[in-house]
Amino acid sequence: MKSTFLKGLATAFLIGLIVFLLASRQKPIKEGQYEISVGRNKVFVEIMDTPEKRAHGLSGRSLLSENEGMLFVFEEKDIMPAFWMKDMSFAIDIIWINDGVVIGISERVQPEPERSESELTLYRPPGPIDYVLEVSAGFSEKNRIGNGDLVELSSI
Repeated sequence: MKSTFLKGLATAFLIGLIVFLLASRQKPIKEGQYEISVGRNKVFVEIMDTPEKRAHGLSGRSLLSENEGMLFVFEEKDIMPAFWMKDMSFAIDIIWINDGVVIGISERVQPEPERSESELTLYRPPGPIDYVLEVSAGFSEKNRIGNGDLVELSSI
């Protein structure tokens, strides 16, 4: 009888542990933010995973905090999307990611004067990507982010 009780207790503990780990893996740091790592650096990101969210991006925002960013998620791998600085008021670094590895960085991309969409400068990755991370200008240099750095995305 004691052994049955201990087995039941152990089973309940394991189930509880599994539920806790699964729940904590998906839990945002604060509403709408998730923690990822780029190289050895933690970044708290908002996820842009729909065409509408990706098109809007950081437009209209006044700034990003030091370790905050926006992560653009593309369902289809091996695409080469174009990014613009429409309605932006601050410079950013655009980090191009494929299969969890940095494949390029567009550093210190500056906001543009107000113009029509057809006149905006388009920024493209150096190859196919599945994620794009936008962070404050200078983040990549300050944190020594470079091509080949690993990006840990398991929390999203």
